[in-house]
Amino acid sequence: MIPKVIEIKPLEGYRLWLRFHDGTSGTVDLSAELWGPMFEPLKDKNLFAQATIDPELETVTWPNGADLAPEFLYQQTVQS
Repeated sequence: MIPKVIEIKPLEGYRLWLRFHDGTSGTVDLSAELWGPMFEPLKDKNLFAQATIDPELETVTWPNGADLAPEFLYQQTVQS
């Protein structure tokens, strides 16, 4: 089953607090993931803080079109 992000709170230091459909929740540090043409702009803290949940993809997205696979976010959450 693909995990679904149901709640998000952007935090300081390029971190996100996430809750998934199965009740799993935690903080992920994305500072090491902000490279490449799609993610480099997210180093702008104001843009990073605009993270939302896309209702179709059921994962984290940003206004510039960047998104992260829910499986990746789930794995990072349970490992932290």
